[in-house]
Amino acid sequence: MLEIYLDSADLAGIAKLSPALPLAGVTTNPSILATGGIGLTPLLTALTEILGPLGRYHVQVVSNTIDGIVAEAHELNALPFDIVVKIPAHSAGLTAIKQLKAKSIPVLATAIYNVQQGMMAALNGADYLAPYLNRIDNLGCDGVGVISDLQTFINQYRLPSKLLVASFKNVNQVLQVLKLGVSAVTLPLDIAQQILTTPHTDMAVEKFSQDWHAVFANKLSSET
Repeated sequence: MLEIYLDSADLAGIAKLSPALPLAGVTTNPSILATGGIGLTPLLTALTEILGPLGRYHVQVVSNTIDGIVAEAHELNALPFDIVVKIPAHSAGLTAIKQLKAKSIPVLATAIYNVQQGMMAALNGADYLAPYLNRIDNLGCDGVGVISDLQTFINQYRLPSKLLVASFKNVNQVLQVLKLGVSAVTLPLDIAQQILTTPHTDMAVEKFSQDWHAVFANKLSSET
């Protein structure tokens, strides 16, 4: 089952889009929370009211040392929400992931820019891997290629890790990675809105309405 997340702390925007989207939950990071000016507990409480009790939330640590990451992950795991702890896939993060998975704490390896990062995180037990598609492209590398190689690696070695692809600049990038069979994507609000917006469909519906009302006025089809 494909998991779709919104990558945002904009409660109004999430509330607007959530009725039409089959959302698994929301992803955040320190920059998103700082920009939104909202703390984690009030955010997750409000999101639970919007998405219901089954929403899953990917929350990133702010600590950068191994001990700090592990301690913070335990604190996040103790909160009364379905939280996956996001940990950067650098050396300290990979070490922390390995320790945390020994304690069965759900983790996502984030800020993945190359195949080897994702491979090491997966082998250390990460439940999710978050490659940054558009940021990889901006470095002059092949973001879709990195994601394809990671998905092949997961499939070939039958690893339980799921790819949760992040950093999109357009809908076409989303469709490209879905063709690869990734398990999850997280979308900024503007990209999610683009997915839900089809002007030609709106034009067709307006024409249907005009033709109908010209003959049947305000009656419903069941009334004719």
